[in-house]
Amino acid sequence: MKKIRKSTKVAVAFLIYVSATAAYLLPRNTEIGRSEKYFTLAGAYVIVALLWWVLRKKERLKEENRLEKK
Repeated sequence: MKKIRKSTKVAVAFLIYVSATAAYLLPRNTEIGRSEKYFTLAGAYVIVALLWWVLRKKERLKEENRLEKK
């Protein structure tokens, strides 16, 4: 069985959190417009994607350093 990487677990957890928060809070917010709600949600998803990318890169560098030391 293939092991799920820590970067993927963290990113999925934040993705679920952002989606649940958006589903709960954005429809109730009447102070901002509809397009602003979509931009906020899209920005949050971009941040989660960047987090996943940075953590994945960090894991790869750590693995390369571990292999070089052997």
